[in-house]
Amino acid sequence: MDYRHLQNRKSMHARIVQELGIEIVSGKLKPGERLPAEPMLCETYGVSRPVLREATRVLVAKGLVVSKPRVGSIVRPREEWHMLDPDVLYWTISSVPESAFFHSLLAVRRIIEPAAAALAATAATEEDLKRIGSAFERMEHAPTAGDLLAPDLEFHRAIMAATHNDMLAYIGNMLSLALSESIKLTSRHPDTHALSLPRHKAILTALQNRDPLGARHASLVQLENARADADSVLGPVHI
Repeated sequence: MDYRHLQNRKSMHARIVQELGIEIVSGKLKPGERLPAEPMLCETYGVSRPVLREATRVLVAKGLVVSKPRVGSIVRPREEWHMLDPDVLYWTISSVPESAFFHSLLAVRRIIEPAAAALAATAATEEDLKRIGSAFERMEHAPTAGDLLAPDLEFHRAIMAATHNDMLAYIGNMLSLALSESIKLTSRHPDTHALSLPRHKAILTALQNRDPLGARHASLVQLENARADADSVLGPVHI
């Protein structure tokens, strides 16, 4: 998948952040372990201590490490990481098998999306429904599976926004990277276009009918079918 080709970073500061971040998220540096000593890292990257410390402060801000005087930087427990931070999410996607990533994300989507769809069915304005409907129309007219990605992503983000709950809208935006990779994975199914459209149409219809239970059910069905599509591509994974 595309995300496995790590981005080229321009600055040494960004390179240090990325490489140490990946070592932490991948488990090479485990929770409770110290990062290599400053002199060693400075020599490895050919940078000054101020540059290294600035990179470390970024990792601290992302919840990956905590800096302690006379001790150094310690990797924090995984549950304390800022998993919705775009970089942390990107490093996670880059570091785990795609099947494990997909099924972990699907578990989160099953908790959030059906409830969001039910809320949107009652909270959405006419303008919200037009936005969701427009995204679906673009899905209908997408000539290839690749062209389906952008409107599919917009469809789900628009539903989250239509809840008029700022936290849900924020979660929807922060999950965009993960969701786009999930859609790319299921699009590898040979019948993705034909299968995807009626599932999303059912969600749209329930929203237009102001039917919370119908919207919840249609969202669950769509996610279960996404799981089946992914399993047909990757094989089932139990998490």
